[in-house]
Amino acid sequence: MKSTKEEIQEIEEIIGKLLRIGVIISAAVIIIGLLLLLITGNSGYPSGAHPTRPGAIMAGVVALKPAAVMMLGLFLLILTPVLRVVVSIYAFIKESDWLYTIITTVVLVILIGAMFIGYAGH
Repeated sequence: MKSTKEEIQEIEEIIGKLLRIGVIISAAVIIIGLLLLLITGNSGYPSGAHPTRPGAIMAGVVALKPAAVMMLGLFLLILTPVLRVVVSIYAFIKESDWLYTIITTVVLVILIGAMFIGYAGH
């Protein structure tokens, strides 16, 4: 059986890997979008337009529109710290640290609420 310190160390390593992988994947997706932009010479959208809603971004990615691919990369980059908050909640529950569990859950609710407000406001 693992000690609490070993479990905390494992969770911290998972969080670190999650952040690194998230940044690497998002950077790779953005680079793919930039390469598509250089190859095609256009963004796939009229001048000044770009996809902002998840459905429009995914439809654009399926159609290999460079701007949509880059937007997906940015979305993944934004999602990375949100996933870190989720893993942190799990870590605090595992440690039975209820104060930080509550605080981190409130942070997650605020992040999700801000995303919905941004989505509805656009």
